[in-house]
Amino acid sequence: METIDFFQAVFFLIALVVLSIPLGAFIGNVLRGDKHLLSRPLRFLETGIYRMSGVETAAEMTWKQYALALLLFNLVGFLFVLGLQLFQHLLPLNPAKLGPVPFWLAVNTSVSFMTNTNWQAYAGENTLSYLTQMLGLGVHNFLSAATGIAVVAALARGLVGRSTHFIGNFWIDLVRSTIYVLLPLAVLWAILLMGQGVLQNFVAYVSAQTLEGVQQILPMGPVASQIAIKQLGSNGGGFFGVNSAHPFENATPFSNFLEMFALLLIPAALPIAYGRLVGDKRHGLIIYLAMFILFIVVLVVAFKAEFAGNPALAGLNFLEGKEIRFGIVNSVLWGMASTVTSNGSVNAMLSSFSPGAGGLALLNMMLGEVVWGGVGSGLYGMALFILVTVFIAGLMVGRTPEYLGKKIEAGEIKLAVIGILAPSLLILTFSAFASISELGLASLGNKGPHGLSEILYAFTSTTQNNGSAFGGLNANTAFFNITTSITMLVGRFIVLIPVLAIAGRLASKKFTPPSSGSFPTNGGSFLILLCSTLVIVGALTFFPALCLGPIMEHFLMLAGRFF
Repeated sequence: METIDFFQAVFFLIALVVLSIPLGAFIGNVLRGDKHLLSRPLRFLETGIYRMSGVETAAEMTWKQYALALLLFNLVGFLFVLGLQLFQHLLPLNPAKLGPVPFWLAVNTSVSFMTNTNWQAYAGENTLSYLTQMLGLGVHNFLSAATGIAVVAALARGLVGRSTHFIGNFWIDLVRSTIYVLLPLAVLWAILLMGQGVLQNFVAYVSAQTLEGVQQILPMGPVASQIAIKQLGSNGGGFFGVNSAHPFENATPFSNFLEMFALLLIPAALPIAYGRLVGDKRHGLIIYLAMFILFIVVLVVAFKAEFAGNPALAGLNFLEGKEIRFGIVNSVLWGMASTVTSNGSVNAMLSSFSPGAGGLALLNMMLGEVVWGGVGSGLYGMALFILVTVFIAGLMVGRTPEYLGKKIEAGEIKLAVIGILAPSLLILTFSAFASISELGLASLGNKGPHGLSEILYAFTSTTQNNGSAFGGLNANTAFFNITTSITMLVGRFIVLIPVLAIAGRLASKKFTPPSSGSFPTNGGSFLILLCSTLVIVGALTFFPALCLGPIMEHFLMLAGRFF
């Protein structure tokens, strides 16, 4: 690793801290309804939406009403995107004259973008029209991310509520998150990306002649606008099949930095916003530090694995599947950033990473993607681990655990355990089934432990709503389209619904002032215990599967065997 590579990684991390903390304070003001920088210029848009949709801004919701509104909204979005795909050949903005998307692929894609997964079993430039990409996938990129932010706001209200049954209004949280946070950032990022040469047009595909004299079709389209929000909203799912490894989607080193930085910006800001919403800024900072420390550990180990070199090739670095114009550092930094969030975009092929770095990408998702996690989903997933942590602390001191003045009882812990363990059960069950099924094995690009990693990665990515993939697996089959649709749906809502139920239960409780026996959640002891809980509960669940996949592949690689 060269000195310039080291300083680039350090600069990336410093920039993340410098910009995410003030952004978190801004998001906190937005979700509380306080005055902020964009209140005056964009207020007309917010109030106009309420008038047109008939939203009563004074009405609050119970957790069940909040969850029902969220589910119905997502259902409508699913049906809308499904219809766009099935009838895109009859709709405008389809210069390539692409036909209707096959039904099960259309279902899989609709579920994928509704759940903020953006799993792609297709190549966008060969499958989807401009209208489907913009009006279907692009809009979902905004709304699925806004849904995650809304759930964070509801959870925070549950903690600050005093003997109430209400946790806010889903429609208001959704609109404010979209208008004041996601939309302005997406416009800014799209302009910056266009300035770097990322495509943004509506022209037909262009025919060009190569140096060898062969005709090549160059896809066009409104790329920059979609890339901006899919990165900022931790959605993933590129306009092109190879994502940001494509020069039309990621044109320069600076556009690469912008897209990579956008992966983490809002997820890193949300712990700060959460601290403000619950009235304990230091607690928000402790969550921020826990995520930051674990991310640094992941980066250091991944860099070491990639720069260690391949012993079968005289120690040469792992360059297969990487864009030479970005190199190892940018590829690994992107790969780790996309898997600690729920953003499945790539600028290099993860299947070609060393077994160590590829295994870390798997582990990042297996932890529940709470470091930093997706927009909103990472933080409310972290909240489940926080509840388990304070429960363990309560057992240590022999008293009822408390979290920010609310007693944590059996009901909250049961819901938290469901949210943590149910995705793990999904991943392992479906991976085991695919590993012994002819339908699952037929899609493998590699045999041995790497083949197991391909299957394990697919179900981990879809269950945890990440969307990235080990490139060797052919996921565009009826078997994988159906099974991954199930894991994406259940993986999203088996965590989200328990979080809202916890918010409702906490809101109805009285506030208990902290005492000398309370375990403080804004100090170093809590930070250490939280990180330990994440590693023990999250990582050890998957240790046997990881031993059969990337860990075994690593040791076989050292012995000169490859798959």
